[in-house]
Amino acid sequence: MNSSQQNFVTFSSSDNLISLSVHLDTQAETVWLNLNQLSELFGRDKSVISRHLKKIFETVELERDSVVAFFATTAADGKTYTVEYFNLDVILSVGYRVNSKRGIEFRRWASALLKEYLIKGYAFNQERLSTIGIQEISRSLDLLKQSLLTHGYKDAIGHATIDIIRSYSKSWSLLKAFDENRLSYQSKSQPYEFKFTTEFCLTSIAQLKQDLIEQKEASSLFGIQRDQGLDQILGSIHQTFSDQFLYPSVYERAAHLFYFTLKDHPFVDGNKRIGSFLLLLYLSAYNIGLSPITNEALVAMALLVAQSNPNDKNIIIKLILNLITQDESC
Repeated sequence: MNSSQQNFVTFSSSDNLISLSVHLDTQAETVWLNLNQLSELFGRDKSVISRHLKKIFETVELERDSVVAFFATTAADGKTYTVEYFNLDVILSVGYRVNSKRGIEFRRWASALLKEYLIKGYAFNQERLSTIGIQEISRSLDLLKQSLLTHGYKDAIGHATIDIIRSYSKSWSLLKAFDENRLSYQSKSQPYEFKFTTEFCLTSIAQLKQDLIEQKEASSLFGIQRDQGLDQILGSIHQTFSDQFLYPSVYERAAHLFYFTLKDHPFVDGNKRIGSFLLLLYLSAYNIGLSPITNEALVAMALLVAQSNPNDKNIIIKLILNLITQDESC
């Protein structure tokens, strides 16, 4: 990926311990940091950051060509060098892994900065919003076609998938709420610590496993956790900064729990079924009705997630939100 037009803005941490000159890319609507800056931002050695970056790209969590750029940078010696930079998606992925409060602070700063530039002139006009919507619907239909062709579904599951896409294409209020970070739901839940712990999940999964084994629909490998993978996922969706959730609504946390379980494969066997089960379990734990979610729709959504490219994560999350909120007020 080649460099594009860049502005420079300064990020200063709230404790004033670091100050970074950040590439602001208004065309791509992102910001860029190099390895040295990532190391300074997160307070970790460059070798640690490099290991995280290697894993992010090896597991295809992000496509390297889409999130890496090379910019000409003038060093302290006055010479100009070509330096590798990483965009906001990579910055956030590294931040999740090192569990850095400063990383969350940077995310909020970058999001506010980008929103300011959007509001100032070119991205929030109605024509562009409509264009984005059409592009996302088009991409969603591509995902639908790929999933149905791969699995040969022309039955109730295939129809359910089509219904998800059609419903999504009409849900402009939901899309706008998600994009403006104001997706919420009526506060009627208890804090997640009391309702949805790792122990609670594993106990529930063990009961599901027993039931499936009795029905001869699962093996002994079902539900065996890989390297504390579930702990990491729950930690990611429940991250907070200044006592505020990174994913502010129960719906967003449930959607990301579903997505990460299917994409990160935290269990040796049964990730699709466990991810679907955890989605329903999470919503139930917060007294959210499950009536909008049919079995066919849930299977269809799981197939879409499993077949999706990591670069389409935002579209997939919106599809999940559309499925689980339906007529719920945003």
